[in-house]
Amino acid sequence: MRVLVTGGAGFIGSAVVRHLVKVKRYDVLVVDKLTYAGSLTSLTAVENDQRYRFLRADICDRAKINEAISSFRPQRIMHLAAESHVDRSITGPQDFIDTNIIGTFTMLECARLYFASLSQSEKDVFRFLHVSTDEVYGTLGEDGLFREDTPYDPSSPYSASKAASDHLAKAWARTYGLPVIVTNCSNNYGPFHFPEKLIPLMILNALEGKPLPVYGDGMNIRDWLYVEDHARALDLVVERGRIGETYNIGGRNERRNIDVVRSICNLMDKYSPSAEAHGKLIRFVADRPGHDARYAIDASKLEAELGWRAEENFETGIEKTVRWYLENRWWWQPLRCRDSGRRLGLLNSIEETI
Repeated sequence: MRVLVTGGAGFIGSAVVRHLVKVKRYDVLVVDKLTYAGSLTSLTAVENDQRYRFLRADICDRAKINEAISSFRPQRIMHLAAESHVDRSITGPQDFIDTNIIGTFTMLECARLYFASLSQSEKDVFRFLHVSTDEVYGTLGEDGLFREDTPYDPSSPYSASKAASDHLAKAWARTYGLPVIVTNCSNNYGPFHFPEKLIPLMILNALEGKPLPVYGDGMNIRDWLYVEDHARALDLVVERGRIGETYNIGGRNERRNIDVVRSICNLMDKYSPSAEAHGKLIRFVADRPGHDARYAIDASKLEAELGWRAEENFETGIEKTVRWYLENRWWWQPLRCRDSGRRLGLLNSIEETI
């Protein structure tokens, strides 16, 4: 099996690549622009494997993408490349429009032309998986879950750009017959997560005795999914999912942001104790604009149709994550030094608090 993975040097993408190469033993071509959030060190585990190869390219570059597809001749394309940080999208939306919308359009067009050139037996095998987020659905109240038929209601430039890319993928399936499947996932966490995101930022700030900034009152709720569970789910969906369908992927692990941070503090007290409890570092800071109150995924369709189950609950996953960061300074230290431990891209007041 030959699989082309866009964004394969990113957080979720690298987990997918490690799974495909080391567990499934597939031939994998990673296409990645290597922006600030992409790092080849996330692929150290497979870098010497003959089944892995890498191409540095922008998914908006149609000539390079066409060449990559025509020469590698993938049987599957797993499209994960995206600008993904909400804070950055608020102050710099252009990159999100370019990568998430124009880049997805380019990938779909290149895939469509390639698909048209295939024999019927090759067409029967080919799949295009478009990986998206639950943030396209907007926000939930105290009750209810996001289902595959939940209307889209994006709140941020990031989620709006991902919503647009979802619609493009589904339109290319309906209009051109491209065998597309779409997934929408909840918040991922785990090893190799870029340090600006909530969980790694809290771990590393706590390690260094820096303030732990929590937006608003910390009551915003997210459904947390361990990244390796997500990688397994994506492989399963592209292999056995129904063409033209959407599958929601969630961990059934809803937590308030403040409780996530407190869990991290408790684990840091256990594995990296300091003179004072790490919880004393928590600081509530001005909320970000358009901050959705609650996300929660109904993964029943994926579970019932394909038999997927998350192997990690939040307690086991967050402990593994904290311990991984404590034991793998070699990976995060260069990124941390480069960005000074800041949560990038939003409000000066927040950055000053950190």
